Amino acid sequence: MNKAVQAALEEVHASLDNNNEGLDAKIAQLKDALAAAGEKKVTVDRTRLPQNNRQGRKMMQTYFKKRGVVVAFTADESDAA
Repeated sequence: MNKAVQAALEEVHASLDNNNEGLDAKIAQLKDALAAAGEKKVTVDRTRLPQNNRQGRKMMQTYFKKRGVVVAFTADESDAA
């Protein structure tokens, strides 16, 4: 992952951990970093999510998709079963 994308993703995580403060601006920064890197999708470590369950992941995907960022999640050992 590109360093600019990684930095923007860290900002998104910080916003999520801080009660979603400034989240829309952080998503816009992430979208710009992805565009500059020629990418359209970001992979998020699901263990870092405040609400790491199916509903939380789907809500995040929907919210980010509406703002132009496609989100995928890292695989979990329980998903392999």
